[in-house]
Amino acid sequence: MSDNAVFIDGFGPLPLARPTTVQELGSLVEQAGRTGRAIYPIGGRTMLALGNPPSKAGLAVDLGSLDKVIDYPARDMTITVQAGITIAQLRGILAAENQRLPIDVPSAQDATLGGTLAANVSGARRFGCGTLRDYVIGLSAVNDEGQEFKSGGRVVKNVAGYDICKLMVGSLGTLGVITQVTLKLRPLPEEQALVRFGCSGDKLGACLNRLHESRTRPVCLEVFNRASAPSPPAPLPPRGEGKWSTGDDWTIFVGYEGNAEAVQWQVQQLIKETGGDFSLEANLGHTALPTWQGLTDWGVAPLADTVFKASVLPSATADFLILAAKQSDCVLLRAHAGNGVVWGRWPAGEIVGGTLRVPSAGDGTRSVPTTLLSPAGLTCAEAAAMLSGWRERGTVVVQRCPHEWKSKLSVWGPARGDWTLMSEVKKQFDPRDVFNPGRLFSAI
Repeated sequence: MSDNAVFIDGFGPLPLARPTTVQELGSLVEQAGRTGRAIYPIGGRTMLALGNPPSKAGLAVDLGSLDKVIDYPARDMTITVQAGITIAQLRGILAAENQRLPIDVPSAQDATLGGTLAANVSGARRFGCGTLRDYVIGLSAVNDEGQEFKSGGRVVKNVAGYDICKLMVGSLGTLGVITQVTLKLRPLPEEQALVRFGCSGDKLGACLNRLHESRTRPVCLEVFNRASAPSPPAPLPPRGEGKWSTGDDWTIFVGYEGNAEAVQWQVQQLIKETGGDFSLEANLGHTALPTWQGLTDWGVAPLADTVFKASVLPSATADFLILAAKQSDCVLLRAHAGNGVVWGRWPAGEIVGGTLRVPSAGDGTRSVPTTLLSPAGLTCAEAAAMLSGWRERGTVVVQRCPHEWKSKLSVWGPARGDWTLMSEVKKQFDPRDVFNPGRLFSAI
């Protein structure tokens, strides 16, 4: 056990343990349950801002030492690894066999697989590739008595009882500590492409409708407001007789992956379908990789100190974005437009030479002209007012905010009908309330 300690949402200090085996972890959990204390798995500490503050004293547990590959039959397109492995480590192992887990995870050097599963992290490729629940086929975890239990197996097809694998994904560590995971994999794509569009606010809905009706099959459909695009604006080809306008309000990225012939056809088809109505730029292969990385790392903290995540109907995404942009002049907006997921971020930064310098994982900092983004600090009252407006149009979770605000903003939103069922599941899995108490909904 380490002498170090951590804080979670201002709660602490919590003593930190780093078990090196599942047996050590089980002993820690068993002792916590017996003494009425809590266990807080912290993974790579990239998602600690998500959820409510802890509700009782306990022990923070770092599983970084549990990072071994248990089995990798590459021909079967599956891998079994311990949950403490980082996403970057996993990607490197899979890339050597020309395979991948097609889930976009920011802060890959720090984020662990177990933490990524617990928070159900996903990104741009969720439109075409799905989410983590589509790839977990087996899982082991430690229960509240310190015993390891297993669900699923090492083959893609298995139908044994309740689907505990899907239940554990997104449970925020409230049902047990994930120790081992079996994933199904996909081959690395032969070719990749990103097509970037620009359009004014009044044409966003029409542009998205055109893209939804396309004969092509993109893996991502992302929308950013003018201040938040993941890479600096570059001159785009002319639109008809006109030229690219740096004043366009929205940037749209459409991504394709697959064999080279199919990707090239889809890019050409999309250009035909848009009919030259929108400025666009197409990048294939290595020229697209920096932007793909920018799409993945857009959400890396401390890019923002307040973050909302809304879920709306995909058909309502354009209207939601336009209203959100009118509601706040200092919000960075992004949408997984094919899925109806909208992110709003209010950045923390400082004025340097007429620009707001915002921390960024990719290049240290990025500059946002103050003509585009107000540097005024967001207050809790302002955040609450905007949150209320967002919740009139969709389900909204506060992904990140100052921990002092959480009791006033209602992180998870108004109580839903399924919360009672989830509370009962929690009681069945963790009757002594050992795992992450208070972090999920009010009763979980």
